[in-house]
Amino acid sequence: MAGAPTIKRDSFHYLWSRHHKPVLYIRSGDRVRFELNDVTSWQINRNSSSSDLARLDASKFYPLAGPVYVEGASPGDALAVSVERIRIDDWGWSAILPGYGLLEEYQTPFLWIWDLSNKRYTRFKSGIRIRINPFCGVMGVAPPEDGYFEVMPPGKHGGNMDIKHLTVGSKVILPVWVDGALFSVGDLHAAQGDGEVCVTAIECAGDVTLRFEVIKNANIKTPRFICKGERPPRGGYIATTGISPDLLDAAKNALREMISHLTSEHNLSKEEAYILCSVTADLRIHEIVDKPNWIVGLMLPREIFPKRKQ
Repeated sequence: MAGAPTIKRDSFHYLWSRHHKPVLYIRSGDRVRFELNDVTSWQINRNSSSSDLARLDASKFYPLAGPVYVEGASPGDALAVSVERIRIDDWGWSAILPGYGLLEEYQTPFLWIWDLSNKRYTRFKSGIRIRINPFCGVMGVAPPEDGYFEVMPPGKHGGNMDIKHLTVGSKVILPVWVDGALFSVGDLHAAQGDGEVCVTAIECAGDVTLRFEVIKNANIKTPRFICKGERPPRGGYIATTGISPDLLDAAKNALREMISHLTSEHNLSKEEAYILCSVTADLRIHEIVDKPNWIVGLMLPREIFPKRKQ
């Protein structure tokens, strides 16, 4: 956006800390444009294959642009971050990484490269078409504790929340724990389902323009967000369920049932079905009050399939 200062792609850090030196000082009401690396710091490229995943250096995951010091932000305040513009590069990737993701039985690395040049849709296998809906998986401020902390688990400071609803027009409200807030952003996604079940969305690089506002004396304890919501998919959903006294087991079982459906009805391998669920299917808690069993659903929009297969 014209007039907004830019944090370049070569300025980033890998850990949360209140001790990072700010790369930019701004005031409440200012906008900033952030150039974002992909989540692996470019260890994956257009020509990468599944065999390359075994050589990834996890210490280079989650390069974050920032931190930005917002003048006037103090502990007890909140920082409202409005998403005004997102631009994605013309390709991205998704992967199954053994040891990560919801299902422990997937122990073979698997990589899928996406063509994002259309900017509205990207194509998968068997005529499946995924709607592009970009957002930043990581938006957060410095935590109050002393030290340096991994990015992957989210916390009261925000961080790796992977909330797919934080698209253009949305606003995330973060509790401020240190002077200046020290905001950072990264992990750009072109599309993702609620849950990001295989641990990757459509990962990509690009840039985002954000507007910052300090809310004095907000005294919130965890992040909040405001979003415009999603349009209902044409044709509705196909959904599977998991039923268990354990919510995590219920989620796993709902996912396994959807993978079974996709492999039998849509000519996908188990790995392809797992990735498809991660980038477009939504995990939902349907019921959590009728003990001892809870119900989790996995909802897949039917519009992604060719009409004859819906």
